[in-house]
Formats: sequence, structure tokens, C-alpha cells
Amino acid sequence: MFVHSALKKCSKLLFFIYSYAISNEIENSCSIKFKTMTDSALSQLKKLTTIVADSSDLSAIEQFRPLDATTNPSLITAAASQENSRELIEAAYDQAKAEGLTHDALIERTIDILTVKFGVEILKLIEGRVSTEVDASLSYNTEATIAKAKELLALYAGYGVDQNRILIKIASTWEGIQAAKALEAEGIHCNLTLLFGLHQAQACADAQVTLISPFVGRILDWYKKAENVDHYPIDKDPGVLSVKAIFDYYKSHGVKTEVMGASFRSTAQVLALAGCDLLTVAPNLLAQLQEDPSNVEAQLIAAPSSHETAPELLEHDFKTALERDLMASQLLQAGIDGFIKARDQLNTLLRQSFGENAELKL
Repeated sequence: MFVHSALKKCSKLLFFIYSYAISNEIENSCSIKFKTMTDSALSQLKKLTTIVADSSDLSAIEQFRPLDATTNPSLITAAASQENSRELIEAAYDQAKAEGLTHDALIERTIDILTVKFGVEILKLIEGRVSTEVDASLSYNTEATIAKAKELLALYAGYGVDQNRILIKIASTWEGIQAAKALEAEGIHCNLTLLFGLHQAQACADAQVTLISPFVGRILDWYKKAENVDHYPIDKDPGVLSVKAIFDYYKSHGVKTEVMGASFRSTAQVLALAGCDLLTVAPNLLAQLQEDPSNVEAQLIAAPSSHETAPELLEHDFKTALERDLMASQLLQAGIDGFIKARDQLNTLLRQSFGENAELKL
């Protein structure tokens, strides 16, 4: 009896020890997994800033699941060149042809429809908004920009997309900003892009646009070339400093327009703007941030608003400031030219893709 009782107690003790060990191992395993998932630089950054995918790559957007997404003609052209875009291209062409269009008008309408179709597919993967860009060749034509924006929104409406999920993306020329002002007055939300200076940001604030996209990487590239410098420490990065200045100006003057840093060359630039309203980041940098265990802290903190209204920037003052800012004027025009070139490349791709019988040859 004594032996049996001792063995029974020993068995219970061993079972308790074993159960505790297994439980502890599972708990530790879960803790490690949870820590790995939540402590990446990307997950920390998402607690400080709304992260937006700067991509038309549907697989990348599905992987990172950002709140919003931005597109531009270069990204659309790159996405359209992929084999898995065949179905979207065919559908866009057929829709444009069904409207009775031919030749140049047919191809241009196909581009607009295809651009919107990519936006519709992106919206299926995200909870927020997608930015869709107006033809950059209209950047100096206010009325044409307004008309094109409404055409794009009509296409979205035809696919059952709520207008509030769309940001019309327009270059930050004076004419583009005035187009955005008129659109915003009608409840159409705009994202002003190719923004490189405070004068552009001030004009956008006057226009009460929904969002601006000040660039970071292109400013850094320009200064490195202009000053023959290979590297800037992150606290002296001219692109980072430019966005910080705009952010501080907006917050200190109570401007409601959202600031979304864009055009990044490194994760260091992204993290240097932690705390910005939004940051639009390319998939390759999102992947690096996801693997980065670094501690992330807010670098931009909104200062209390002084409620002082800045004087409105007039057209002459805007254009004079832009002309005197060699960096901003050169990069603005180069950006417009680049987007026009990308659309022309897509135009060529579509012309090569369809024969006389409108059969896709991709």
C-alpha cells in the first residue's frame, strides 16, 4: 500500500511538472511570436502615423494591408506591363470601345479607365482611400484639370465606389492648386503632389485641400547633385527638413490639410518623419521596416496652434517664390515631365497591344 501510494504521488508530481513545463513553453513561444509581430519598426510606426502604400502592385498591397494607397502614372504603367494585368487592360479597352471612340481618343480613354480599374482593385484590399492622378499634361490648365477629375470620379461611380474613398491627385502648380480649390468647394477631395517647398504648401493651405504630398527623396537627390555631397546625416537631410518645416507650419497655424511625406530613399528617412499625419512608402521599404527591430519614437509632434491666420498667397507671389526656388521649380517641372512620359509609354504599350481587330497581343 505504501509503495502504491508513493508511486501515485510521484506520478502526480511528475504530471504537474510536465504540465507546467509544457504550459510555460507554450506561453514563452506565444510571447516571443507576439513580440516579433508587434515590435517591428513598421508596427510601431503604424501607431504613430498612417502608413500608405506607394504602389499599384496589388500583391504588395495585399501583403502589407495599408490603410490607404497612392498611385501615379509611372506606377500604373509599371503595373500595366505585368502579365497579370491582361484582364484589366482588355476590360478597359472594351469599355472605351463600347463608348464609340476610335484612334487617339480610344487609347486615351482606355488609359483613364485602366487607371480607375486599378484603383477599384486596390480599394478591395484596403479600408481607406486611393489617390488617382489627373493627366499631368493638364497641370497648367485649371479648367481641364477640373473636368478630368470629374471624369475619373464618374468612372469610379460607375463601379459603385463612394466618392469619399477617392483622392484626386494633382500637381502643385498654381493652376493645379486652383483646380483643387474649386473641386474641394464641391466636396471632391484632393491630394496635391510634386510639392517641394513651403510656398506650394501655403497655397494648398489657402485652397483648403484635403491632403498634400511633400517629397523627401527627390529633394535629397537634388541637393546631393547640386552640392556634390555623397551623404547627409539624417538630421540634416534637406528632404526630411523640408517636410518637418511644412508640418510645423501647418500645425502652428491650425491648417487642417493633412501632410503625407512621400518619395523616400531609405527607411531612415521614413523613421525620421514618424509622427507625420501620413507617410506613403514603397513596398521594398515597407518590407525592410517589417524586418527592422529598432525602437521607433515620434519625431514630429504637433505644436499648439497659435490660431494666427497666415496672409493668403497671391498668384504673383507664388510664382515669384517658385521661380526663385531653383530646387522646387526644377523638380516640379521634372516631375510633371516624368509623369507625362510615363503616360506616353502606357499609350505606346496599348497601341502595340491591340491590332486592327482589337485583339490583345500582350
